[in-house]
Amino acid sequence: MTKTSLICGSIAFDKIMQYHGRFGETLLADQLHRVNVSFLVPTLRTEYGGCAVNIAYNLKLLGGEPLIMGTIGQDGGDYLDRMEQQGLATNAIRTIENAYTAQCFVTADLDGNQINAFHPGAMQFSHENSLADYLPLRVAIVAPDGRDGMIKHARDCAERGVPFIFDPGQQLPMFSGDELLTFIDQASYLACNDYEFEMVMDRTGLPLQDIAARLDALIVTRGEAGSDIYAGGEHHKIPAVPAASVVDPTGCGDAYRAGLLFGIANDLDWPTTGRLASLLGSIKIAHQGGQNHGFTPSEIADKFEAAFGYRF
Repeated sequence: MTKTSLICGSIAFDKIMQYHGRFGETLLADQLHRVNVSFLVPTLRTEYGGCAVNIAYNLKLLGGEPLIMGTIGQDGGDYLDRMEQQGLATNAIRTIENAYTAQCFVTADLDGNQINAFHPGAMQFSHENSLADYLPLRVAIVAPDGRDGMIKHARDCAERGVPFIFDPGQQLPMFSGDELLTFIDQASYLACNDYEFEMVMDRTGLPLQDIAARLDALIVTRGEAGSDIYAGGEHHKIPAVPAASVVDPTGCGDAYRAGLLFGIANDLDWPTTGRLASLLGSIKIAHQGGQNHGFTPSEIADKFEAAFGYRF
C-alpha cells in the first residue's frame, strides 16, 4: 500500500518587519477612524512558509512521503528550487503566471504586537488543482488554502475514498456552520487548536461528543497544555514536550500535523501518533521560521524514546 500523503494547502512568503518602537505610542485612540502613519522598520527578513510546505517539510524529515498540491505565482521560481533541493516533490504544484505567490506582511513592535496584511494571490486559484491525477493516496490533509480549493479538495477526497484531515486553521471564519458540517461529514479526521474548535462548536451547534462521533478522530491542540485526541470512543491526553527554547511559534501547528500524517500513513496507534506530533511541535518552536529546523528519522526516534520511554 502506498504511504503517500497529499498535502493541500497554502504556499506563501512571510515578509517580517521589526518596528523598534511601540504601536501604542503612535496610534492615537481618538484618531483610529483616520489612520495615516508610517513605521520605520530597520530589520526585514523573508521566510518561506505556507501551511502545505511547512507540513511537507516536517513530514519529509520524518521519512514520510509528502506530495504538495498547491498554487504558486510568477515570483515562485526560487521557492520551487528550494523545495526540490529539500527533496520535496513539486509536480502537483501549479504556477499561476498572472498572479503573485501568497504573501503575509508582518510588522511587529517591541511589545510583540503585530499589524499584518495578507495577499492571497495565487492561492485563490487552488481549486484548479485536482487530486485525481495523483491517486492512489494513503491519506490527505485539506489545510488552509483558497476557499474554493478547500471545498473542492475535500469533496474530491470524499468521492474517491481518500481519508483526509480537515484542518481549517485561519480560514475557518470563511465557512458557515452548514459548510463546516459538510467538511466534518466528508473528513476522517478534524484537527484544530482549542480556540478554533470552540468556533467550530459554536457555528455547527454541536458539542464535542457529537463532532467526535462523526469522525475517526478529533484532534484538539492546546499549546503548552498538550493536546487531546478523541478516537474510537476513547480520549487520549497527549502531553506537551518541553521545548529547548521558545523562539517562534510560527509553523508549530503545521509540524504537529506532519506527525499526525506520519502516524496515520504508518498505522501507528493514536497515543504514539499524538506524542510524535507533540515532539515535532516542540522542536519547531525552538527555531525561527517554519522550515529552518532539521533532524533525521533516527534522531527523532531517539528524541521520542528520551521523551516517552519507548520507540515508535
